[in-house]
Amino acid sequence: MLLWVSLLVLAPVSGQFATEPKPVISLHPLWTTFFQGETVMLTCNTFRFHAPEKIKLYRWYLEGEIQSETLGNTHEVRETGMYKCQAQDSPPSDAVHLLFSSANLILQAPPYVFEKESVVLRCQAKANTELNGMTLYKHGEVLGVPKKTSEFRIYQAGLKDNGEYRCTGLKKDNETISSNAVKIEVQELFPRPVLKASSTQPTEEGTLTLTCETQLSSQRPDVQLQFRFFRDYTSPQPYWRSSPELQIFTIQREDSGSYRCEAQTVTPHLQKQSQQLQINVQRIVADVRLYSRPELVFEGKELVLICSVSGVPAPITVSFFKKRPWNKDTKIVTSSETEFKIPAVESSHAGEYYCAAGKNHRSFPSQTLTISVRVPASHPVLTLSRSRAQTLEGDEVSLRCEARRGSLPICFQFYHESMLLKKAEGTIWRSVSFRFTVTAEHSGHYYCTADNGLGPQYSEAASLSVTVPVSRPVLTLRAPRAQPVVGDVAELHCEVQRGSLPIRYQFYHEAVALWSNSVSSKKAFFRFSLTEGHSGNYFCKADNNLGAQRSDTVSLSVRVPVSRPVLTLRAPRAQAVVGDVVELHCEVQKGSPPIRYQFYHKNVTLGNGTSLSGQGVSFNLSLTAEHSGNYSCEADNDLGPQCSEAVTLSITGGRSTLDSSRNHSASDLHEPTYYNVPGWIELQPVYSNVNPKEGDIVYSEVRSVKRENRHAGAVASAPELLNDKDACVIYSQVKVASAPAPKPQLLDSSTPHR
Repeated sequence: MLLWVSLLVLAPVSGQFATEPKPVISLHPLWTTFFQGETVMLTCNTFRFHAPEKIKLYRWYLEGEIQSETLGNTHEVRETGMYKCQAQDSPPSDAVHLLFSSANLILQAPPYVFEKESVVLRCQAKANTELNGMTLYKHGEVLGVPKKTSEFRIYQAGLKDNGEYRCTGLKKDNETISSNAVKIEVQELFPRPVLKASSTQPTEEGTLTLTCETQLSSQRPDVQLQFRFFRDYTSPQPYWRSSPELQIFTIQREDSGSYRCEAQTVTPHLQKQSQQLQINVQRIVADVRLYSRPELVFEGKELVLICSVSGVPAPITVSFFKKRPWNKDTKIVTSSETEFKIPAVESSHAGEYYCAAGKNHRSFPSQTLTISVRVPASHPVLTLSRSRAQTLEGDEVSLRCEARRGSLPICFQFYHESMLLKKAEGTIWRSVSFRFTVTAEHSGHYYCTADNGLGPQYSEAASLSVTVPVSRPVLTLRAPRAQPVVGDVAELHCEVQRGSLPIRYQFYHEAVALWSNSVSSKKAFFRFSLTEGHSGNYFCKADNNLGAQRSDTVSLSVRVPVSRPVLTLRAPRAQAVVGDVVELHCEVQKGSPPIRYQFYHKNVTLGNGTSLSGQGVSFNLSLTAEHSGNYSCEADNDLGPQCSEAVTLSITGGRSTLDSSRNHSASDLHEPTYYNVPGWIELQPVYSNVNPKEGDIVYSEVRSVKRENRHAGAVASAPELLNDKDACVIYSQVKVASAPAPKPQLLDSSTPHR
């Protein structure tokens, strides 16, 4: 049976562990092959983080299954298999394979074989088996025949000793028996070291750390490593050290070169050397700078001087200096700190400063930094200047902002109601001015700020009131209808687009003041109930003591409803007879023209006429017997008709009697032959019927009578009208006279015919 010796587990040296180390199983006796019935003591060895006195429990595994848990780190076994152990909270160990054989002859070997170590192989027979001799084989070839002992020894094992080993025994009956096979692999005790440096290009005056890195097998915790270093091809250091690190303090440029290291073990004696590592020591290129925080230094505030150092290897010292024009520079402080604080700056702190980085006996100064102590700007004073006490739109106003204290330059800013107007910088004087032409929008509060780096300082506010003359007002007339009527309520609105308040408004009708008042508004109104006398032209005035402005004229025409008309009947005599001509005259006392009149006989329309001037209208009627009854008239100018009281005409015995009555009676109206004489027109039209001798033809004749004839009598007789040679004759209609008693006929004066 072929048995593999467990492989090497490596652990880092000098206290550097990438992960927590595994426990290692050690055997007693130190073999991996035994006869059945024998026992082996396993020991679970822990390292560093798991000291035995701190571990309370050990767990043992066989073929991956938990076999036992013990309070101690030892465990006795007698079964073939792969064993592992695990200490409390540690990872499991590597496996160790044990073989308990039933053969008569076994070859025993240790579990681990390392280079330069002496290895013992033991060819062991059972107690009841006697052998005359033993032979050891490697790869089937005889390696040796031990005498007087069953052990074979390999001195200073190396790679040449790797291979498969077996032994045989010769019994007394000359029977040859063979053992199990054992494969030997010689492991490295530690690998070739690697030399590493904290920097391959260190800066002179600095410290260089060299580290000789290798890893020692965890299976040999009792083996100690030693190290030494040497440069170029010079002899190595005469002494060995247990530390793998070497520090070179205050390295110089002549320390440049190729470095190597060696690692060795005393028992067994094994040495290994690293490859070369080139070290080039660089000259110091110091970059030392001094700056302040804050950059602008103000009186009474904290100042921090900061020395920035690069290129000089640590550790260093930092010194702060203040230059003196005629004396030696004053060293303020020296320490490892790179900052120097002045809690409250005074004017005496102004001047030139520099810092220096010290390394050993060398000093690396910075350039100088000039500290100017600035005085914070005081609260500014804002002065507002104007040409007169009352500022009008279009005037020029000057704003002046002045700080009584403060280091120049000072940045000034002017504000109007928190809106920035102008920004200016005072470099020579601690004040600036700002001029502008004002408009109405410039009314309000003004202030300014002064800032020289410590934050803006605010002035007190100054107020400016810009007075604006009123613009030309606009007069608006508002009425409930397009054509206002007496009794309606009208409103006059007077409004300006611009102008400072208060404003005095005045309303005028035909240059007569109606109403006047001062209000804090850009519009005013005047309400009044319309009468007939309110017709005419209106305008308004607005004035805020900067010059009155007058609106355009607005015309108003107030329409007057007609009053109740008065009907008058005028006859040529006190008692009219058939054939007389009676004038009906209808007239109102008031009412806006045009006025339409209608005449009624017993509620039947006789005719109508329109007066464009507002005067009355007349209607002439040639009487017949049927004309007795009630007469009335109606007047209307589209604002509501009005009816007159009834006038009664009674014709008895050929004579007529006039009587006023409010009662109306309805009767059929026969066609009358009539004269219609409207009395208010300059040339009065007169109507008459002309009957030629032929007898059946009647011509209606219309004459225009001069106005003065009206005063001679209410109605002229028909013959007189016909004999009037000065009258203008118009034949308006031709009628056939067929009936002995003709009916009265109404001719509309508005449609004559020649």
